[in-house]
Amino acid sequence: MAEQARKPRIVVMGGGTGLSVMLRGLKEKPLDITAIVTVADDGGSSGILRSELQMPPPGDIRNVLTALADVEPLLSDILKYRFSTGSGLAGHSLGNLILAAMTDMHGDFVTAVKEMSRVFVCRGQVLPAAGESVILHAEMEDGTFVTGESKIPEAGGRIKRIFLEPKNVEPLPEALEAIQQADAILIGPGSLYTSIMPNLLVPKLADAVVTSEAIKIFVCNVMTQPGETDNYTVGDHLQAIYDHIGHHLFDYVIVNDGEIPPQVQDKYAEKGAKPVRLDRDEVTNQGYKLIADKLVLFRTYLRHDADKLSNHIFQLVQNWIERKR
Repeated sequence: MAEQARKPRIVVMGGGTGLSVMLRGLKEKPLDITAIVTVADDGGSSGILRSELQMPPPGDIRNVLTALADVEPLLSDILKYRFSTGSGLAGHSLGNLILAAMTDMHGDFVTAVKEMSRVFVCRGQVLPAAGESVILHAEMEDGTFVTGESKIPEAGGRIKRIFLEPKNVEPLPEALEAIQQADAILIGPGSLYTSIMPNLLVPKLADAVVTSEAIKIFVCNVMTQPGETDNYTVGDHLQAIYDHIGHHLFDYVIVNDGEIPPQVQDKYAEKGAKPVRLDRDEVTNQGYKLIADKLVLFRTYLRHDADKLSNHIFQLVQNWIERKR
């Protein structure tokens, strides 16, 4: 009876805005969530704090904590607040500064994240992919190398491969344990090379995902990202992960096939982004099961519809657990 009563355990891996949007939907479901978040960010407020305080970058972690927090909307807005003026303050978000302060108070970043999760009553566990910062490098197809997560999309070339420094960075034991106990592992959405892949390049994390018997789901981005995935199809995203990891990781791929209004496409085209094309035959021929639905909302930006997306994910997880019983 206890086995039937427990919530399904789901591990979500990634970083960036897309992950946070999805988690806002998932936290409303009866799920035991663990978010494993990249520590490769080196730009903006995170990059400054990382450099000056010798701590892992807090930005992606802060976004996930905010998404999972069970607090008043005003408090979430306060965490996201970014100073626009002030010598030394301009550009910093308050949430990043709080994480930096808690890291200083507790002596390590992992404890700070756990304490902040407790203070903000997060509906889930948030873990950095590693207890230390990593440096992300890219080899471009023209043979040049680019160093730094924030610099890679600015290089303007096509990415051949990315790799971490240190190469053999150790994951948190809690992250490995969460993957080993998971009923479902969810990867994406987010920047393919700078948010998603850095987690999978942590060697023991990738091995744990490969050997897990959980259902494995990839949520593909709605739009291409300039400097990272220009002209990529859904199949190209999956191929890039396969090329780096050497395994077909996923059972299911969730993609948007809803129409994006021309005026919205025009707005994104100005920045070099366009809808990720669904090459349905290529994806299914590679052995992935495909779930395609109208999954986008447009307000100021295009975002996944968190409610519809979380419904699909929850149904997949429930069906998987039922089949295993």
